[in-house]
Amino acid sequence: MKDIITLAIESSCDETAAAVLKNGREVLSNIISTQIELHKKFGGVVPEVASRKHIENIDVVVQQALDKAGIKFKDIDHVAVTYGPGLVGALLVGLSHAKALAYSLNIPLVGVNHIEGHVSANYIEHKDLKPPFITLIVSGGHTHLVEVKDYGEYEILGKTRDDASGEAFDKIARAMNLGYPGGPIIDNLAKKGNKHAIEFPRAYLDDGYDFSFSGLKSSVLNYLNAKKMKKEEIVVEDVAASFQEAVVEVLSTKAIKAARERGYRTIALAGGVASNSALREKITNQAKEFNIEIKYPPLILCTDNAAMIGCAGYYNYIKGRTHDMSLNAVPNLKIGQR
Repeated sequence: MKDIITLAIESSCDETAAAVLKNGREVLSNIISTQIELHKKFGGVVPEVASRKHIENIDVVVQQALDKAGIKFKDIDHVAVTYGPGLVGALLVGLSHAKALAYSLNIPLVGVNHIEGHVSANYIEHKDLKPPFITLIVSGGHTHLVEVKDYGEYEILGKTRDDASGEAFDKIARAMNLGYPGGPIIDNLAKKGNKHAIEFPRAYLDDGYDFSFSGLKSSVLNYLNAKKMKKEEIVVEDVAASFQEAVVEVLSTKAIKAARERGYRTIALAGGVASNSALREKITNQAKEFNIEIKYPPLILCTDNAAMIGCAGYYNYIKGRTHDMSLNAVPNLKIGQR
């Protein structure tokens, strides 16, 4: 049986990325050009700046991915590309490039949902992982609890009603002038702090699977403002640890509850916040009690990358889910939406 070669492109936010995969799960190359340093001075991603940088980088990144994989354009079977969700200008750079390649090479174009890509990162790392299972998708823009029924088939069990978990990390980091991106900074600071020092609220929202982090965020901001008004010392390590503990406790508890009630023995973490060391430790320890296995990608596959897009694209391709040249960027695309 002939190997299927996928060229994948990702440009939904502030990483210009390209990858080459063989048969969906074997990564031949995974090139990422990040813009973190560029956006740090602004305290977050500036869409116009991100788009311009993608335009500068896209040709070079794609060529580097092909060169590292030892693959020529003629060897590619299809092009997979993120078409949403994300920043519309950023998405259009990758999508336009992918369309041009697919058209000129006369090969199929496969549009990939960025969130589905994060879930698929687990397939690359865990060769034995197959649907169905529960996935907890946690990033700067999304917090979803999802039942993966099959490759490309999902049922959303719960989602955030306000701030995404990663967004809350960034906002609290900004309030404490810690820098950008907030997630990794808080994770590192928390290791030096006491997670029981401050009792911040947890929103479990009755018996459902939805999340809410706006109340927690407000509580932390009120705590910081009260300390400043009284001119009292703020132990940032303790604030970071206590805030982080409140977030990961809710994420872990809800995910395990969903797995138990739905009869699953596997939970896969996905998204940038899946790299958080406290979340990995908390959910792994809690899951042991119920004989539930926790899987998560390596750090390089938690943040935005094209390998995960290529994996998701491969499974869509073999199921015949391809697109024509009318495919457009969909900034608010939902998981499972086509």
